[in-house]
Amino acid sequence: MRNLPILLFLYCFTGLSAQDSPEYNLPYKNTYVKEPLVTDNPYRGALPVETPVPELDAVRMYIPAPVWDGHSAEIQMYWRAWEIAFRNICHPQPGSGFVSTYIDTAYNGNIFMWDTSFISMFARYGWRAFPFQQTLDNFYAKQHPDGFICREIQADGADCFERYDPVSTGPNLLPWSEVLYYRHTGDLERLHKVFPALCAYYKWLGLNRTWPDGTYWSSGWGTGMDNMPRVQSGYNPIFSHGHMVWLDTNLQQIFVAGLLLEIGFHTERWQEIEDFEEEAKMLSKYVENHLWDETTGFLHDRYADGSLCPTKGIGAFWALHTDVLDKERTDRLVAHLSDTAEFARPYPVPSLSADHPKYNVRGRYWQGGVWAPTNYMIIDGLRKKGYGDRAYDIASRWYGQVLEVYREKGTFYEYYSPELCEEGFLARDEFVGWTGLAPVSILLEYLIGITSDYSNRIVEWDIRQRERHGVENYMFGPQGSFSMIAAERSDPSQPVRIEVNSDSAFTLHVRRGATAKKIGIEPGIHRYEI
Repeated sequence: MRNLPILLFLYCFTGLSAQDSPEYNLPYKNTYVKEPLVTDNPYRGALPVETPVPELDAVRMYIPAPVWDGHSAEIQMYWRAWEIAFRNICHPQPGSGFVSTYIDTAYNGNIFMWDTSFISMFARYGWRAFPFQQTLDNFYAKQHPDGFICREIQADGADCFERYDPVSTGPNLLPWSEVLYYRHTGDLERLHKVFPALCAYYKWLGLNRTWPDGTYWSSGWGTGMDNMPRVQSGYNPIFSHGHMVWLDTNLQQIFVAGLLLEIGFHTERWQEIEDFEEEAKMLSKYVENHLWDETTGFLHDRYADGSLCPTKGIGAFWALHTDVLDKERTDRLVAHLSDTAEFARPYPVPSLSADHPKYNVRGRYWQGGVWAPTNYMIIDGLRKKGYGDRAYDIASRWYGQVLEVYREKGTFYEYYSPELCEEGFLARDEFVGWTGLAPVSILLEYLIGITSDYSNRIVEWDIRQRERHGVENYMFGPQGSFSMIAAERSDPSQPVRIEVNSDSAFTLHVRRGATAKKIGIEPGIHRYEI
Protein backbone atom coordinates (compact mmCIF):
# COMPACT_ATOMS: atom_id res chain seq x y z
CA MET A 1 0.00 0.00 0.00
CA ARG A 2 3.05 2.29 -0.08
CA ASN A 3 1.98 3.51 -3.54
CA LEU A 4 -1.52 4.56 -2.45
CA PRO A 5 -0.65 8.30 -2.07
CA ILE A 6 0.84 8.30 -5.56
CA LEU A 7 -2.25 6.62 -6.98
CA LEU A 8 -4.53 9.14 -5.28
CA PHE A 9 -2.46 11.97 -6.73
CA LEU A 10 -2.63 10.50 -10.22
CA TYR A 11 -6.36 9.98 -10.07
CA CYS A 12 -7.22 13.31 -8.46
CA PHE A 13 -4.87 15.74 -10.16
CA THR A 14 -3.93 14.32 -13.57
CA GLY A 15 -7.35 13.23 -14.79
CA LEU A 16 -6.18 9.66 -15.32
CA SER A 17 -8.69 6.90 -14.84
CA ALA A 18 -8.10 3.61 -13.09
CA GLN A 19 -7.36 1.97 -16.44
CA ASP A 20 -4.47 4.41 -16.96
CA SER A 21 -2.74 3.48 -13.68
CA PRO A 22 -0.75 1.86 -12.35
CA GLU A 23 -0.17 -0.17 -15.51
CA TYR A 24 1.35 2.61 -17.59
CA ASN A 25 2.71 5.03 -14.98
CA LEU A 26 4.26 3.36 -11.98
CA PRO A 27 7.01 3.32 -10.82
CA TYR A 28 7.68 6.31 -13.12
CA LYS A 29 6.37 9.84 -12.98
CA ASN A 30 3.36 10.44 -15.18
CA THR A 31 4.52 12.10 -18.41
CA TYR A 32 1.46 11.49 -20.56
CA VAL A 33 -0.05 14.31 -22.58
CA LYS A 34 -3.48 12.83 -23.10
CA GLU A 35 -4.81 12.52 -26.64
CA PRO A 36 -8.56 13.29 -26.76
CA LEU A 37 -9.20 10.62 -29.41
CA VAL A 38 -8.05 7.96 -26.97
CA THR A 39 -11.04 8.71 -24.75
CA ASP A 40 -13.25 7.52 -27.65
CA ASN A 41 -11.40 4.21 -27.92
CA PRO A 42 -14.02 1.67 -26.78
CA TYR A 43 -11.51 -1.15 -26.29
CA ARG A 44 -9.58 0.41 -23.40
CA GLY A 45 -10.91 -0.93 -20.14
CA ALA A 46 -13.39 -3.20 -21.89
CA LEU A 47 -14.13 -6.59 -20.38
CA PRO A 48 -12.62 -9.57 -22.23
CA VAL A 49 -14.87 -11.56 -24.52
CA GLU A 50 -13.74 -15.12 -25.09
CA THR A 51 -14.94 -16.75 -28.29
CA PRO A 52 -15.14 -20.56 -28.31
CA VAL A 53 -12.62 -22.03 -30.73
CA PRO A 54 -14.39 -24.36 -33.16
CA GLU A 55 -12.96 -27.39 -34.89
CA LEU A 56 -12.06 -26.53 -38.46
CA ASP A 57 -14.28 -29.27 -39.88
CA ALA A 58 -17.26 -27.79 -38.04
CA VAL A 59 -16.89 -24.38 -39.72
CA ARG A 60 -15.33 -25.31 -43.05
CA MET A 61 -18.54 -24.35 -44.86
CA TYR A 62 -17.90 -20.71 -43.83
CA ILE A 63 -14.48 -20.61 -45.49
CA PRO A 64 -14.07 -20.24 -49.29
CA ALA A 65 -13.31 -23.58 -50.91
CA PRO A 66 -10.89 -23.23 -53.86
CA VAL A 67 -11.47 -25.43 -56.89
CA TRP A 68 -8.61 -26.27 -59.26
CA ASP A 69 -8.76 -29.58 -61.10
CA GLY A 70 -5.46 -31.47 -61.22
CA HIS A 71 -3.99 -29.40 -58.38
CA SER A 72 -4.82 -31.44 -55.32
CA ALA A 73 -1.55 -30.50 -53.58
CA GLU A 74 -2.45 -26.83 -53.76
CA ILE A 75 -5.90 -27.46 -52.33
CA GLN A 76 -4.49 -29.65 -49.57
CA MET A 77 -1.93 -26.96 -48.68
CA TYR A 78 -4.70 -24.38 -48.46
CA TRP A 79 -6.64 -26.36 -45.89
CA ARG A 80 -3.48 -27.27 -43.99
CA ALA A 81 -2.80 -23.54 -43.54
CA TRP A 82 -6.25 -23.07 -42.05
CA GLU A 83 -5.71 -26.08 -39.78
CA ILE A 84 -2.56 -24.50 -38.33
CA ALA A 85 -4.25 -21.11 -38.05
CA PHE A 86 -7.10 -22.54 -35.95
CA ARG A 87 -4.58 -24.42 -33.82
CA ASN A 88 -2.86 -21.11 -33.02
CA ILE A 89 -5.95 -19.41 -31.56
CA CYS A 90 -5.48 -18.33 -27.92
CA HIS A 91 -7.71 -16.99 -25.18
CA PRO A 92 -6.67 -13.85 -23.29
CA GLN A 93 -4.94 -14.46 -19.98
CA PRO A 94 -6.79 -13.19 -16.90
CA GLY A 95 -5.59 -9.73 -15.96
CA SER A 96 -3.77 -9.18 -19.27
CA GLY A 97 -6.05 -6.40 -20.42
CA PHE A 98 -6.60 -8.28 -23.69
CA VAL A 99 -10.23 -8.14 -24.72
CA SER A 100 -10.55 -10.79 -27.45
CA THR A 101 -9.63 -14.33 -28.29
CA TYR A 102 -6.84 -14.04 -30.85
CA ILE A 103 -4.64 -15.80 -33.38
CA ASP A 104 -1.07 -16.08 -32.15
CA THR A 105 1.83 -14.78 -34.21
CA ALA A 106 3.52 -18.22 -34.09
CA TYR A 107 6.80 -16.74 -32.95
CA ASN A 108 7.42 -16.46 -29.20
CA GLY A 109 4.01 -16.29 -27.55
CA ASN A 110 3.78 -12.50 -27.90
CA ILE A 111 1.58 -10.60 -30.32
CA PHE A 112 3.26 -8.34 -32.89
CA MET A 113 1.66 -5.36 -34.61
CA TRP A 114 3.60 -6.01 -37.86
CA ASP A 115 2.79 -9.71 -38.02
CA THR A 116 -0.82 -9.48 -36.93
CA SER A 117 -1.65 -6.84 -39.52
CA PHE A 118 -0.69 -9.30 -42.26
CA ILE A 119 -2.10 -12.38 -40.56
CA SER A 120 -5.51 -10.71 -40.57
CA MET A 121 -5.22 -10.11 -44.32
CA PHE A 122 -5.53 -13.81 -45.10
CA ALA A 123 -7.60 -14.62 -42.00
CA ARG A 124 -10.37 -12.30 -43.21
CA TYR A 125 -11.39 -15.07 -45.61
CA GLY A 126 -12.45 -17.10 -42.56
CA TRP A 127 -14.20 -14.25 -40.77
CA ARG A 128 -17.55 -16.03 -40.52
CA ALA A 129 -15.92 -19.18 -39.22
CA PHE A 130 -14.05 -17.28 -36.49
CA PRO A 131 -13.67 -13.53 -35.75
CA PHE A 132 -9.94 -13.35 -36.49
CA GLN A 133 -10.06 -9.58 -37.01
CA GLN A 134 -10.73 -9.14 -33.32
CA THR A 135 -7.12 -10.11 -32.67
CA LEU A 136 -6.32 -6.45 -33.44
CA ASP A 137 -8.66 -5.38 -30.63
CA ASN A 138 -5.98 -6.42 -28.16
CA PHE A 139 -3.62 -3.76 -29.52
CA TYR A 140 -6.35 -1.12 -29.29
CA ALA A 141 -7.13 -2.23 -25.73
CA LYS A 142 -3.50 -1.64 -24.75
CA GLN A 143 -3.32 1.86 -26.23
CA HIS A 144 -1.69 4.38 -23.90
CA PRO A 145 -3.38 7.68 -22.90
CA ASP A 146 -1.26 9.61 -25.43
CA GLY A 147 -2.08 7.26 -28.35
CA PHE A 148 1.01 5.04 -28.25
CA ILE A 149 0.61 1.32 -29.01
CA CYS A 150 3.55 -1.00 -28.43
CA ARG A 151 4.53 -3.09 -31.42
CA GLU A 152 5.08 -6.25 -29.32
CA ILE A 153 2.98 -7.21 -26.31
CA GLN A 154 3.39 -10.24 -24.07
CA ALA A 155 0.57 -12.68 -23.48
CA ASP A 156 0.24 -11.31 -19.94
CA GLY A 157 -0.48 -7.87 -21.42
CA ALA A 158 2.87 -6.26 -20.64
CA ASP A 159 4.46 -4.02 -23.28
CA CYS A 160 7.85 -5.28 -24.39
CA PHE A 161 9.28 -1.77 -24.82
CA GLU A 162 9.04 1.66 -23.21
CA ARG A 163 7.25 4.01 -25.56
CA TYR A 164 10.19 6.34 -26.27
CA ASP A 165 12.54 3.47 -27.13
CA PRO A 166 13.43 3.75 -30.85
CA VAL A 167 12.29 0.15 -31.35
CA SER A 168 9.03 0.42 -29.40
CA THR A 169 6.49 0.62 -32.19
CA GLY A 170 5.74 0.19 -35.89
CA PRO A 171 5.14 -0.33 -38.69
CA ASN A 172 1.83 1.54 -38.83
CA LEU A 173 -0.21 -0.89 -40.92
CA LEU A 174 -3.28 -1.54 -38.76
CA PRO A 175 -5.44 0.79 -40.92
CA TRP A 176 -4.61 -1.21 -44.05
CA SER A 177 -5.88 -4.38 -42.41
CA GLU A 178 -9.04 -2.65 -41.19
CA VAL A 179 -9.85 -1.17 -44.61
CA LEU A 180 -9.35 -4.54 -46.32
CA TYR A 181 -11.62 -6.14 -43.75
CA TYR A 182 -14.28 -3.47 -44.27
CA ARG A 183 -14.21 -3.87 -48.04
CA HIS A 184 -14.48 -7.63 -47.62
CA THR A 185 -17.29 -7.65 -45.07
CA GLY A 186 -18.99 -4.26 -45.18
CA ASP A 187 -18.70 -4.06 -41.39
CA LEU A 188 -19.20 -0.31 -40.92
CA GLU A 189 -19.78 -0.67 -37.19
CA ARG A 190 -16.21 -1.88 -36.75
CA LEU A 191 -14.85 1.16 -38.62
CA HIS A 192 -16.65 3.41 -36.15
CA LYS A 193 -15.06 1.54 -33.24
CA VAL A 194 -11.47 1.43 -34.51
CA PHE A 195 -11.30 4.95 -35.97
CA PRO A 196 -10.31 6.75 -32.74
CA ALA A 197 -7.57 4.28 -31.84
CA LEU A 198 -6.07 4.32 -35.33
CA CYS A 199 -6.07 8.11 -35.57
CA ALA A 200 -4.65 8.58 -32.08
CA TYR A 201 -1.79 6.22 -32.92
CA TYR A 202 -1.10 8.04 -36.19
CA LYS A 203 -0.94 11.33 -34.30
CA TRP A 204 1.41 9.84 -31.68
CA LEU A 205 3.84 8.85 -34.41
CA GLY A 206 3.72 12.36 -35.83
CA LEU A 207 4.56 13.85 -32.44
CA ASN A 208 7.21 11.35 -31.40
CA ARG A 209 8.80 9.79 -34.50
CA THR A 210 9.61 12.83 -36.66
CA TRP A 211 12.55 15.12 -37.31
CA PRO A 212 12.17 18.93 -37.26
CA ASP A 213 11.23 18.95 -40.96
CA GLY A 214 8.33 16.54 -40.33
CA THR A 215 9.90 13.44 -41.89
CA TYR A 216 9.76 10.15 -40.01
CA TRP A 217 12.42 7.98 -38.45
CA SER A 218 12.34 4.41 -37.19
CA SER A 219 14.76 1.57 -36.47
CA GLY A 220 15.46 -1.97 -37.63
CA TRP A 221 12.94 -3.47 -35.25
CA GLY A 222 10.59 -0.53 -35.69
CA THR A 223 10.31 -1.21 -39.43
CA GLY A 224 10.06 -4.96 -38.84
CA MET A 225 13.11 -5.51 -41.06
CA ASP A 226 15.53 -6.19 -38.24
CA ASN A 227 19.00 -6.53 -39.71
CA MET A 228 18.73 -4.88 -43.11
CA PRO A 229 21.99 -2.91 -43.64
CA ARG A 230 20.74 0.67 -43.74
CA VAL A 231 22.24 2.86 -41.03
CA GLN A 232 25.74 4.31 -41.22
CA SER A 233 28.73 2.76 -39.48
CA GLY A 234 28.70 3.44 -35.76
CA TYR A 235 24.93 3.04 -35.38
CA ASN A 236 23.31 -0.26 -34.41
CA PRO A 237 21.27 -1.46 -37.41
CA ILE A 238 18.56 -3.01 -35.21
CA PHE A 239 18.17 -0.61 -32.30
CA SER A 240 19.16 2.85 -33.56
CA HIS A 241 17.39 5.44 -35.71
CA GLY A 242 20.79 6.45 -37.09
CA HIS A 243 19.66 10.10 -37.41
CA MET A 244 18.22 8.97 -40.73
CA VAL A 245 15.01 9.60 -42.71
CA TRP A 246 13.55 6.10 -43.02
CA LEU A 247 12.02 5.66 -46.47
CA ASP A 248 9.48 2.91 -45.77
CA THR A 249 8.14 4.61 -42.65
CA ASN A 250 7.43 7.80 -44.58
CA LEU A 251 5.79 5.90 -47.41
CA GLN A 252 3.64 3.97 -44.94
CA GLN A 253 2.47 7.19 -43.27
CA ILE A 254 1.49 8.59 -46.67
CA PHE A 255 -0.39 5.37 -47.47
CA VAL A 256 -2.08 5.19 -44.07
CA ALA A 257 -3.12 8.86 -44.07
CA GLY A 258 -5.20 8.12 -47.16
CA LEU A 259 -6.72 5.03 -45.55
CA LEU A 260 -7.64 6.93 -42.39
CA LEU A 261 -9.28 9.64 -44.46
CA GLU A 262 -11.24 6.90 -46.25
CA ILE A 263 -12.35 5.50 -42.88
CA GLY A 264 -13.17 9.06 -41.78
CA PHE A 265 -15.35 9.47 -44.87
CA HIS A 266 -17.27 6.25 -44.11
CA THR A 267 -17.72 7.22 -40.45
CA GLU A 268 -18.40 10.91 -41.20
CA ARG A 269 -15.43 11.98 -39.06
CA TRP A 270 -12.97 13.00 -41.77
CA GLN A 271 -13.15 16.64 -40.69
CA GLU A 272 -11.33 15.68 -37.49
CA ILE A 273 -8.25 14.55 -39.41
CA GLU A 274 -8.03 16.90 -42.39
CA ASP A 275 -4.47 17.73 -41.37
CA PHE A 276 -3.48 14.13 -42.18
CA GLU A 277 -4.02 14.95 -45.85
CA GLU A 278 -1.74 17.98 -45.62
CA GLU A 279 0.98 15.94 -43.95
CA ALA A 280 0.71 13.26 -46.65
CA LYS A 281 1.14 15.93 -49.34
CA MET A 282 4.21 17.29 -47.58
CA LEU A 283 5.74 13.84 -47.16
CA SER A 284 4.99 12.93 -50.78
CA LYS A 285 6.78 16.01 -52.01
CA TYR A 286 9.74 15.27 -49.73
CA VAL A 287 10.05 11.67 -50.92
CA GLU A 288 9.82 12.74 -54.55
CA ASN A 289 12.38 15.52 -54.21
CA HIS A 290 14.84 14.10 -51.68
CA LEU A 291 14.68 10.29 -51.58
CA TRP A 292 14.64 9.51 -55.31
CA ASP A 293 18.02 8.90 -56.94
CA GLU A 294 17.88 9.65 -60.64
CA THR A 295 21.07 7.66 -61.24
CA THR A 296 19.84 4.42 -59.65
CA GLY A 297 16.17 4.94 -60.54
CA PHE A 298 15.33 3.91 -56.99
CA LEU A 299 14.16 5.30 -53.65
CA HIS A 300 16.55 5.38 -50.70
CA ASP A 301 16.83 6.31 -47.04
CA ARG A 302 18.51 9.65 -46.33
CA TYR A 303 21.38 10.22 -43.92
CA ALA A 304 21.73 13.22 -41.62
CA ASP A 305 24.28 14.83 -43.96
CA GLY A 306 21.77 14.76 -46.83
CA SER A 307 23.39 11.90 -48.73
CA LEU A 308 21.35 8.85 -49.71
CA CYS A 309 21.89 5.39 -48.28
CA PRO A 310 23.18 3.19 -51.14
CA THR A 311 21.17 0.16 -49.99
CA LYS A 312 18.36 -0.92 -52.28
CA GLY A 313 15.81 -2.52 -49.96
CA ILE A 314 12.37 -3.94 -50.44
CA GLY A 315 10.86 -1.09 -48.42
CA ALA A 316 11.11 1.18 -51.47
CA PHE A 317 8.18 -0.69 -53.04
CA TRP A 318 5.76 0.76 -50.49
CA ALA A 319 5.73 3.57 -53.05
CA LEU A 320 3.37 1.35 -55.08
CA HIS A 321 0.71 2.10 -52.46
CA THR A 322 1.12 5.86 -52.85
CA ASP A 323 1.22 8.45 -55.63
CA VAL A 324 4.65 9.87 -54.79
CA LEU A 325 6.15 8.84 -58.15
CA ASP A 326 4.91 9.69 -61.63
CA LYS A 327 4.46 6.97 -64.25
CA GLU A 328 7.98 7.24 -65.63
CA ARG A 329 9.61 6.91 -62.23
CA THR A 330 7.21 4.14 -61.19
CA ASP A 331 8.17 2.20 -64.32
CA ARG A 332 11.84 2.61 -63.42
CA LEU A 333 11.22 1.44 -59.85
CA VAL A 334 9.24 -1.59 -61.01
CA ALA A 335 11.96 -2.45 -63.54
CA HIS A 336 14.25 -3.39 -60.64
CA LEU A 337 11.98 -6.37 -60.02
CA SER A 338 13.07 -7.73 -63.43
CA ASP A 339 16.80 -7.12 -62.93
CA THR A 340 18.52 -10.44 -62.22
CA ALA A 341 21.40 -8.62 -60.54
CA GLU A 342 19.00 -7.08 -58.01
CA PHE A 343 15.54 -8.40 -57.18
CA ALA A 344 14.77 -10.92 -59.94
CA ARG A 345 16.36 -13.87 -58.20
CA PRO A 346 15.30 -17.52 -58.60
CA TYR A 347 12.68 -17.05 -55.86
CA PRO A 348 11.10 -13.62 -55.55
CA VAL A 349 11.35 -11.14 -53.95
CA PRO A 350 14.53 -10.85 -51.87
CA SER A 351 14.32 -8.25 -49.15
CA LEU A 352 17.74 -6.89 -50.12
CA SER A 353 19.08 -6.31 -53.62
CA ALA A 354 21.44 -9.09 -54.67
CA ASP A 355 24.17 -6.62 -55.59
CA HIS A 356 24.61 -5.60 -51.95
CA PRO A 357 27.68 -7.05 -50.17
CA LYS A 358 25.49 -8.29 -47.29
CA TYR A 359 23.13 -10.24 -49.55
CA ASN A 360 22.92 -13.85 -48.41
CA VAL A 361 21.77 -16.83 -50.48
CA ARG A 362 20.07 -18.36 -47.42
CA GLY A 363 18.35 -15.05 -46.72
CA ARG A 364 19.86 -14.43 -43.27
CA TYR A 365 16.68 -12.73 -42.22
CA TRP A 366 16.39 -9.32 -43.95
CA GLN A 367 19.68 -9.64 -45.81
CA GLY A 368 17.92 -11.23 -48.76
CA GLY A 369 15.22 -13.39 -47.21
CA VAL A 370 11.90 -13.84 -49.05
CA TRP A 371 9.10 -12.80 -46.73
CA ALA A 372 5.31 -13.12 -46.94
CA PRO A 373 4.43 -9.57 -45.79
CA THR A 374 6.71 -7.73 -48.18
CA ASN A 375 5.89 -10.05 -51.06
CA TYR A 376 2.18 -9.47 -50.50
CA MET A 377 2.80 -5.72 -50.29
CA ILE A 378 4.62 -5.75 -53.64
CA ILE A 379 2.14 -8.04 -55.41
CA ASP A 380 -0.87 -6.05 -54.22
CA GLY A 381 0.83 -2.75 -55.06
CA LEU A 382 1.72 -3.91 -58.58
CA ARG A 383 -1.88 -4.93 -59.22
CA LYS A 384 -3.17 -1.57 -57.97
CA LYS A 385 -0.76 0.32 -60.23
CA GLY A 386 -1.71 -1.63 -63.34
CA TYR A 387 1.21 -4.08 -63.50
CA GLY A 388 -1.06 -7.11 -63.39
CA ASP A 389 1.14 -9.48 -65.35
CA ARG A 390 4.16 -8.66 -63.20
CA ALA A 391 2.09 -9.18 -60.06
CA TYR A 392 0.90 -12.56 -61.31
CA ASP A 393 4.41 -13.66 -62.26
CA ILE A 394 5.83 -12.85 -58.82
CA ALA A 395 2.82 -14.35 -57.06
CA SER A 396 2.96 -17.63 -58.98
CA ARG A 397 6.74 -18.05 -58.61
CA TRP A 398 6.71 -17.31 -54.88
CA TYR A 399 3.71 -19.57 -54.41
CA GLY A 400 5.55 -22.31 -56.29
CA GLN A 401 8.46 -22.12 -53.87
CA VAL A 402 6.19 -22.32 -50.80
CA LEU A 403 4.37 -25.26 -52.41
CA GLU A 404 7.55 -27.21 -53.21
CA VAL A 405 8.96 -26.74 -49.72
CA TYR A 406 5.59 -27.76 -48.30
CA ARG A 407 5.55 -30.90 -50.44
CA GLU A 408 8.98 -31.84 -49.12
CA LYS A 409 8.60 -30.90 -45.46
CA GLY A 410 4.88 -30.61 -44.81
CA THR A 411 5.04 -27.20 -43.18
CA PHE A 412 5.30 -23.45 -43.71
CA TYR A 413 8.24 -21.27 -42.73
CA GLU A 414 8.77 -17.81 -41.33
CA TYR A 415 10.64 -16.85 -44.51
CA TYR A 416 12.42 -18.47 -47.47
CA SER A 417 15.70 -18.41 -49.36
CA PRO A 418 15.95 -16.22 -52.48
CA GLU A 419 18.29 -18.66 -54.24
CA LEU A 420 17.34 -22.14 -53.04
CA CYS A 421 14.01 -23.91 -52.86
CA GLU A 422 14.14 -24.11 -49.09
CA GLU A 423 13.36 -22.20 -45.93
CA GLY A 424 15.50 -19.27 -44.86
CA PHE A 425 18.39 -19.50 -42.44
CA LEU A 426 17.08 -20.49 -38.96
CA ALA A 427 13.49 -19.85 -40.07
CA ARG A 428 10.75 -21.09 -37.75
CA ASP A 429 8.36 -23.75 -39.05
CA GLU A 430 4.58 -24.15 -38.72
CA PHE A 431 4.49 -20.41 -39.40
CA VAL A 432 0.85 -19.51 -39.86
CA GLY A 433 1.73 -16.72 -39.00
CA TRP A 434 1.89 -14.39 -41.90
CA THR A 435 3.09 -17.12 -44.27
CA GLY A 436 -0.59 -18.08 -44.49
CA LEU A 437 -0.76 -15.30 -47.08
CA ALA A 438 0.78 -17.63 -49.68
CA PRO A 439 -1.45 -20.73 -49.45
CA VAL A 440 -4.61 -18.69 -48.84
CA SER A 441 -4.53 -15.13 -50.21
CA ILE A 442 -2.19 -15.70 -53.15
CA LEU A 443 -4.09 -18.83 -54.22
CA LEU A 444 -7.50 -17.15 -54.08
CA GLU A 445 -6.56 -13.67 -55.32
CA TYR A 446 -3.94 -14.38 -57.99
CA LEU A 447 -3.78 -18.04 -59.09
CA ILE A 448 -7.55 -18.50 -59.04
CA GLY A 449 -7.83 -14.75 -59.48
CA ILE A 450 -10.90 -13.76 -57.44
CA THR A 451 -11.05 -10.63 -55.29
CA SER A 452 -14.10 -8.95 -53.81
CA ASP A 453 -15.23 -5.58 -52.48
CA TYR A 454 -18.54 -6.08 -50.74
CA SER A 455 -18.64 -2.43 -49.67
CA ASN A 456 -19.09 -1.53 -53.35
CA ARG A 457 -20.76 -4.82 -54.36
CA ILE A 458 -17.98 -5.67 -56.82
CA VAL A 459 -16.25 -8.99 -57.52
CA GLU A 460 -13.27 -9.20 -59.86
CA TRP A 461 -12.08 -12.34 -61.61
CA ASP A 462 -8.80 -12.40 -63.51
CA ILE A 463 -8.95 -15.75 -65.33
CA ARG A 464 -5.52 -17.18 -66.16
CA GLN A 465 -5.76 -20.95 -65.64
CA ARG A 466 -6.81 -23.46 -68.28
CA GLU A 467 -8.04 -26.17 -65.94
CA ARG A 468 -11.49 -26.08 -64.41
CA HIS A 469 -11.10 -23.73 -61.47
CA GLY A 470 -12.86 -21.23 -59.26
CA VAL A 471 -14.24 -21.05 -55.74
CA GLU A 472 -17.22 -22.38 -53.84
CA ASN A 473 -18.79 -21.00 -50.68
CA TYR A 474 -17.17 -17.57 -50.94
CA MET A 475 -18.64 -15.50 -48.10
CA PHE A 476 -19.88 -12.18 -49.48
CA GLY A 477 -21.00 -9.65 -46.93
CA PRO A 478 -22.70 -10.40 -43.62
CA GLN A 479 -25.02 -13.10 -44.94
CA GLY A 480 -24.48 -13.75 -48.65
CA SER A 481 -22.23 -16.13 -50.54
CA PHE A 482 -21.42 -17.17 -54.09
CA SER A 483 -19.68 -19.88 -56.09
CA MET A 484 -17.96 -19.27 -59.43
CA ILE A 485 -16.46 -21.96 -61.64
CA ALA A 486 -14.63 -21.59 -64.96
CA ALA A 487 -14.76 -24.58 -67.29
CA GLU A 488 -11.65 -26.30 -68.64
CA ARG A 489 -10.25 -25.01 -71.95
CA SER A 490 -7.42 -26.30 -74.07
CA ASP A 491 -5.88 -22.95 -74.92
CA PRO A 492 -5.65 -19.65 -72.97
CA SER A 493 -6.80 -17.72 -76.03
CA GLN A 494 -10.09 -19.59 -76.15
CA PRO A 495 -13.27 -18.11 -74.64
CA VAL A 496 -14.05 -19.46 -71.20
CA ARG A 497 -17.43 -20.63 -69.94
CA ILE A 498 -18.20 -19.60 -66.37
CA GLU A 499 -21.02 -20.49 -64.02
CA VAL A 500 -22.02 -18.17 -61.16
CA ASN A 501 -24.28 -19.32 -58.34
CA SER A 502 -25.05 -16.45 -55.97
CA ASP A 503 -27.64 -15.46 -53.41
CA SER A 504 -26.55 -11.79 -53.67
CA ALA A 505 -26.50 -9.14 -56.36
CA PHE A 506 -23.18 -7.65 -57.44
CA THR A 507 -21.22 -6.50 -60.47
CA LEU A 508 -18.70 -9.03 -61.77
CA HIS A 509 -15.63 -7.67 -63.55
CA VAL A 510 -14.13 -10.50 -65.59
CA ARG A 511 -10.78 -10.40 -67.38
CA ARG A 512 -9.34 -13.02 -69.71
CA GLY A 513 -6.12 -11.69 -71.17
CA ALA A 514 -6.97 -8.51 -73.06
CA THR A 515 -10.71 -9.25 -72.91
CA ALA A 516 -12.67 -7.57 -70.11
CA LYS A 517 -16.37 -7.56 -69.37
CA LYS A 518 -18.73 -6.26 -66.67
CA ILE A 519 -21.70 -8.46 -65.79
CA GLY A 520 -24.57 -7.61 -63.48
CA ILE A 521 -25.11 -10.68 -61.31
CA GLU A 522 -28.51 -11.32 -59.78
CA PRO A 523 -29.37 -14.08 -57.28
CA GLY A 524 -29.56 -17.48 -58.91
CA ILE A 525 -27.46 -19.64 -61.24
CA HIS A 526 -26.14 -17.97 -64.39
CA ARG A 527 -23.81 -19.06 -67.20
CA TYR A 528 -21.70 -16.84 -69.43
CA GLU A 529 -19.01 -17.10 -72.05
CA ILE A 530 -16.12 -14.62 -71.88
